[in-house]
Amino acid sequence: MRTKETSELEAALSLLQCELVARRNRFTPEAITWAQYDVLEVLRVNGALRPSIISKRLGVSRTQLSKALRVLKDLKLVEQISDDTDRRAQATQLSDLGNAFWERAAKQRHGAAQLVASVMTSGEQAIFAELCHKAVKGLQLEGIDHD
Repeated sequence: MRTKETSELEAALSLLQCELVARRNRFTPEAITWAQYDVLEVLRVNGALRPSIISKRLGVSRTQLSKALRVLKDLKLVEQISDDTDRRAQATQLSDLGNAFWERAAKQRHGAAQLVASVMTSGEQAIFAELCHKAVKGLQLEGIDHD
């Protein structure tokens, strides 16, 4: 059963998500998909990884990952190298263009944070940051086995 508070929360989350997606689309002339963006983010955070590890971290099939990697390679945002632990295996990492992509993304995130900060007090900013972290934890619970 939905309460009035839940509907307002859903509306607020939806509006925020739409605005963040629109902003992300404006700074990515490569027109990458969410799945491709997620692959780039995993590589940014973790460095070079084998496709099997990327697939597992993102919870996507190897086929889905393969399609995403193919596009990212065509866009020259990622490159494949020999894996340090097994020379027969290939690891994927961000290319120079992929790193430049993340530099643009960082500037966009910084600009968005400044705009948000301009309409909030420092106390509201701290509360908002805390609530965002809490919301992410709540959303991440979906993937955890509760048995």
